[in-house]
Amino acid sequence: MTKLRAFAASLSLLAVGLPVQAADYSDPTWPCVQRKVETLSLGLMWPFPVDPDAGLPKGDLRADVMELASYLSLRRVELETLQPRVDAFAETYHGDPDALGQVFASVFKTLSDRRARIIRGIGDFSLSQIALAEKIDGARVEMDAILSTAEPDFDKVDVIEERLDWDQVIYTDRQRNITYLCETPTLIEQRLFSVAQMLQQAVQDQG
Repeated sequence: MTKLRAFAASLSLLAVGLPVQAADYSDPTWPCVQRKVETLSLGLMWPFPVDPDAGLPKGDLRADVMELASYLSLRRVELETLQPRVDAFAETYHGDPDALGQVFASVFKTLSDRRARIIRGIGDFSLSQIALAEKIDGARVEMDAILSTAEPDFDKVDVIEERLDWDQVIYTDRQRNITYLCETPTLIEQRLFSVAQMLQQAVQDQG
């Protein structure tokens, strides 16, 4: 059990350190300060053997695994409120690391798939912001070119300026969402680390 405590402690340090990674500005699809990690490793979070491709068990264990994993995957539900459910599951299955590993594997798949979709969404968002910024720059260049002529077409300038103002509002409004968007994959990682610690503690308590 000493090994389990040391492993849990290392997970805590990793989870705390996740948000402070340096940004990689060479990737235009990643506007975040956090380091981009596209895929997560189940083995890094769960110290017991578990085959994520084996599928769920059958019978009562399958139903119990699915039910507990569904609750643990709900990010807006505090894990502390789910502790009694974890304790009841662990007691029923005598802290079996295989059974609890199946729970974690199910939670891991749900949350890591969700995280991957969010990362793809951040990439699409970043590319759309780049395209809008280029559109804004182009409008400014066009407006400056018109104003530099001997007889500027002020009606056309007004149209461009109106469009430019609107695009700038949209761009700025979208930028306000970047911090939240960038934090979401990290919050999912932290949720997974916390779930792993909770389930490992259940193995230890029943062992």
